Amino acid sequence: MEIKGYVFGFDFGLKFIGLAVGQTVTRTAGGLATLKARNGKPNWLEIASIIQEYKPAAIVVGLPLNMDGTESDMSIKTRNFAQEIERLSGIKVQMMDERLSSWSANEMTRDSIRGGDIHEKSACLILESWFNELD
Repeated sequence: MEIKGYVFGFDFGLKFIGLAVGQTVTRTAGGLATLKARNGKPNWLEIASIIQEYKPAAIVVGLPLNMDGTESDMSIKTRNFAQEIERLSGIKVQMMDERLSSWSANEMTRDSIRGGDIHEKSACLILESWFNELD
C-alpha cells in the first residue's frame, strides 16, 4: 500500500519527545514540536490534538536499540509509547531503528549556525531514514 500525505516521526524520551512532520511527496521532514514528558508520559491530549490537526497517513517511532541490535529497557518503554500512539490515533505505528540519531542530531546542532532543538532534529532523522527505506 502506498502512503500519501503527512507522516509523523517521534523520538521518544523520558523527559522530552521530539516530533517531526514529513511529506511523502518530498520525502523530507521538519521539526514540529518538542513535547514534555514525565518519566516517559506525555500529555496525551496534546498529542491527540496534533494528530487530529494534521491527520497523518503514517506514524513512525524511533526504536532505540543497543549497538549490537538487541533491545534495552528504553526499547520496551518506546514500544509501549508506540502502542499508545497507535491506540490513540487508530494508525498502525511503524518502528524505525534510531541508533545514532540523537548523536547525529547533536552533531548537526553543534555544527549549525541556526542551532535548533535536538529532539525535533532526532525525530527528523528518524523520519527521513524511514523515507529512505521506502525505496
